[in-house]
Amino acid sequence: MRIKYIYQQFLSHISVLIVAFVILSFLFAHYVENVVYQNKVDELTKYGETILTDFEQVGQNHVLVQYKRVLDGQNIYFSIFDQHGRIVFPISNSSPQTSITEEDWNKLSNGEKVVTKHNVKWADQEVSLVAIPYIAREGLIGGILLISPISGSREMITEVNQYILYTVFIALSISFLLSWILSKIHVNRIKKIRSATSKIAKGDYNAHIATADFDEIDEMANDFNKMVDQLKLSNEEIESLEMRRRRFMADVSHELRTPLTTISGVIEGLRHNMIKDEEREKGIKLVSDETKRLIRLVNENLDYERIRSNQIKLVKEEIQLKEVLEVIKDHLLYQAETKNVDLLIEAERNCSVFADYDRLIQILMNITKNSLQFTQKGCVWLRGRQAQQHTIIEIEDTGIGMNQEEIESIWNRFYKADLSRSSNQFGEFGLGLSIVKRLVELHDGEISVESKKNQGTKFIIVLPS
Repeated sequence: MRIKYIYQQFLSHISVLIVAFVILSFLFAHYVENVVYQNKVDELTKYGETILTDFEQVGQNHVLVQYKRVLDGQNIYFSIFDQHGRIVFPISNSSPQTSITEEDWNKLSNGEKVVTKHNVKWADQEVSLVAIPYIAREGLIGGILLISPISGSREMITEVNQYILYTVFIALSISFLLSWILSKIHVNRIKKIRSATSKIAKGDYNAHIATADFDEIDEMANDFNKMVDQLKLSNEEIESLEMRRRRFMADVSHELRTPLTTISGVIEGLRHNMIKDEEREKGIKLVSDETKRLIRLVNENLDYERIRSNQIKLVKEEIQLKEVLEVIKDHLLYQAETKNVDLLIEAERNCSVFADYDRLIQILMNITKNSLQFTQKGCVWLRGRQAQQHTIIEIEDTGIGMNQEEIESIWNRFYKADLSRSSNQFGEFGLGLSIVKRLVELHDGEISVESKKNQGTKFIIVLPS
């Protein structure tokens, strides 16, 4: 059976309040009743002790007569009894009998000062009864019995109970209203979260909930807002990745179509003898270069997937860093000279690094190529230095530099800079630096970049030595 949350809240509040009020009302009524009866007992006891004391001092019946007249006006009746339980004052058929049981008489004989009872039947009405013994040296010689109808006490208790009932009714009414209001407030807050959840399910990631940090529902709303922000960020990253993927596919199509068209044209020319003999060697070389280019493009993508999925195994060894930097310089010296770029090495001879040789060459080659591509008539520095248990490698250029947005994007797969500024950046398909970053991480190292627009770029790699 489905019960709405507002009714659950309301019923739980009201149930708790009703139970609490019933228990408190019962206890209070019982307390008031005990207080009323105790006051009556104290009153009768005081009168009884006073009468016995005065009678003992005077020893005449006129004292008892005077007390009887006074107490009759207060609807209190008393009688004096001897050690055998016989009434000795007043002598009258209407005088109260002792009504003391054998058990109560034993208590009086044992010196118990006061014996009290309530709701005792006397003259067709309920009364409170108090018996006080009179004990001398020889023992119990009598006592006094006081009786007072409890009708007045009952009326007082009934009146108090009525006031309690009115109080409970008013309190429950107010509680009913407050519980309903609080339940509505909580349900409305939950409905807001539910409405925002529905928007998220429909793809609207701008559904935020106003919070006041008041209670657990607000904490849940805060967590919900954080989740929405993360979902929105993830969605933006997915959209960005999808856009780069589409661009990547377009680049792949363009990059592959050009060499394939060239290869196809040369092969058709050779097949139909449309290329002169002196041009044949040049055509074959062109086919070979374009084939190598295709292999390089395919390998770069395969390499990225292997690195990303941890399918490569690093064979680490102690490597002299300066020798590696000189290898990089030898491979790229011609490319640097064609762009009027000075390729400089600054590293100590004993500077070493603990890494996989082939992958280290791949890391440095990728970054240095990028520096050369964006530098014209400037310098590219290859630096290396030892720092305690780490080796720091810096590749700095005086090229066009990058702004902060570009710095944050260069590690993304498929990212390529504005093609109007360079024919190719970060590898053939924009995978170069994403491969570099992953390779550095596999070496338990870190890589960062510092750059300013039109002031050059510096890549900083920290590897275990």
